[in-house]
This record gives sequence, C-alpha cells and structure tokens, in this order.
Amino acid sequence: MEMVVVAPPAPGRLEDLKRRFFATPLQALLSLISLTIMALIVWKLLDWAVFSAVFTTTGGPEACQAAAGACWSVIAARWRIILFGLYPFEEQWRSALACVSVVIMTVLSCMPAFWTGRRIALVWGAGTGLYYVLMKGGVLGLPYVGEEAWGGLALTLFIFVTTCLIGFPLAICLALLRRSDLPWISRTTGLIIDGVRSLPLISILFMFAVVLPFALPQWLQGDKLYRVILGSALFFSAYQAEIVRGGMQGVPAGQEEAAMALGMSYWQRIGRILLPQAMRNALPATINQFVISFKETSLVVIVGFFEILASGNAAYGTGEWRFAYVEVYAFIAFIYFVFVFSLSRYGAYLERRMAVGER
Repeated sequence: MEMVVVAPPAPGRLEDLKRRFFATPLQALLSLISLTIMALIVWKLLDWAVFSAVFTTTGGPEACQAAAGACWSVIAARWRIILFGLYPFEEQWRSALACVSVVIMTVLSCMPAFWTGRRIALVWGAGTGLYYVLMKGGVLGLPYVGEEAWGGLALTLFIFVTTCLIGFPLAICLALLRRSDLPWISRTTGLIIDGVRSLPLISILFMFAVVLPFALPQWLQGDKLYRVILGSALFFSAYQAEIVRGGMQGVPAGQEEAAMALGMSYWQRIGRILLPQAMRNALPATINQFVISFKETSLVVIVGFFEILASGNAAYGTGEWRFAYVEVYAFIAFIYFVFVFSLSRYGAYLERRMAVGER
C-alpha cells in the first residue's frame, strides 16, 4: 500500500512574524527597539509635514516662520515659477497644456492598442508637434515665446521626450551597425559608442552648448536648446545601443539562421525575428535607462537652462521665502518620484505581460 505524505500546514502571518522577529528574548528586545525608533521617526515626519505645517498664504512668510512645521505656503505662493519657469505669466496656460499633451502622449504610448510602428509614430509626432506649437507660438494667433523663456517642468519634459524620441531609434541603428559583418563598420561604430560612454554627460552637454558653435558655420549652429538635446540624445543612444545589443545576443543564433533559410530578407529578419525578442530581453535595462535619463535632465542647469530644479532655486531665492528651501526641494522630489515610480511600475507591468508566453 502506497503511503501518502501530507505536508504540514503553512504558518499563519502572525506565527511567521513571531518566528522571524520574536524567536528569542534578545531578538524580541531588538525588534521592539527598532519599532520604537521607526515610530518616532514617522511621528516626527508627520508632525512636521502635516500636523504643524502651514498650508495657506494668509499669514505670509511670517506665519511660516512662527510655526514649528513645514511651510507649504511657499508652494502655494511660488508654484507657477516652479512649474513654468520664466514663461510669460499671461501665457502660462499654454505651458500647462503642453505638459498635459506630453502626459497624454506618454499614456497613449503605454497602451497596447498603440503598439504598432505607425500608431506610435503618429502619437509621438502629433504630441511633440502640439507641444512645440503651444510652447513657441507664432501661429494660430498665439504670441511668439522664444526658447530662452521656456522653463520649469515643461522644459524638463520637453528635454526628456525629445532625448528619447531621437535617442532610441539612433540606439537601434548603432546596435545594428555594431553587429555588422563588415569590420570597418562594426569597429568604427564601437569606437563611437565607447568614446561617448567614456565621457560624462556634463562634458557632452557643455561641448554641444558652448564649444560646438566655434566649430560650425553660423547657419548650422541652431539654438542652444536643440544642440543640448542632440548631445543628450547621443549620450542616451550610446548606452541604449549596448543594452539593445545585449538583448540581441540573448536571441539564439539558430532563429536568424532559420529565417535566412526561409528566404527572409535582412530587414524582415531584423524587424520580425531579432528586434522583438531583443527588446523583450532588454526591457528591464531599457526602463532603467529611461529613468536615469529623466533624472539627468537636471544637469542642463549647468549650461544655463531654467529647468525644474533651477526654477525651484528661484522660487525660494527671494528674501521672504529663503528659509523654505527644504519644502521646495521636497515638492520637486515628489514630482520626480511620481514620474520615476510610474515608469518603474509600467516596466514591471510590461515584464509580466511579455512573460505570459513563457509560462
């Protein structure tokens, strides 16, 4: 007669906590001390940020200085300069709509219904064009606003979106060129990629913004903002090309050989066999690269742009709000957290979705 071995029941959550944190008297003591310290930190933070904070501008900066908590009044009084920078006050509705258009464009790009080359190109082309028309004006009765007046969150989003828009296709081209069968093409591309990756982003931004105009004719220089975006896109593409190439190396060579045996052309093998699997392999690192690129937009402040971090500095730079710099930086950190955390969660969703076929 065959014996049936029954597994013991899994411990409940309470029993598991007791086993992990209160198994011995010393472990219980250390757990209680740690919980007390964490509770004190949480209480102090809540007291500063909520219970003792000042949220309205009724009493002005003097009411904030008299209070023991945070001074969120500075956000209520200076949010326009944080979000819109030096953009003309009466035209800031355009900057707000431009930010909304970028968010809608990003959300549509994340929906599976738009995951075709034509639809993605249409969404990104229309979204970027609408952003540009709203911000710059000069058409449809909108007053002209030069790039030197752009700033705040709107400028940060514009630099991030255009960097990805230019850098991602360029990264795929570099990755394909680096795996070329012609040595002079693969080695030259590898030299370019390694050369860009060996330089810090700050030096590339400085070269494109300040040094490059001395080497180019006047008609080819363009605006400083677009030169900086090109430099940022080149830096993004160099790193992303290596990520894509790593994804390609994860695809078994037999699949491409089978496609060749079936008579598929080079572009059919790349577009239908290699790239879809390579992008799935490279997805976690790609999401990480997007997150890094979004945070690195703050570096453009060194070449004179008024992005959201520089706008925050200006928000508390006046004498009456100079004491409230912690609250301003906390507000900017919250904005960065919302965008970066959303990107990370979307990356996790994509990983689960693309792993369905493997289960």
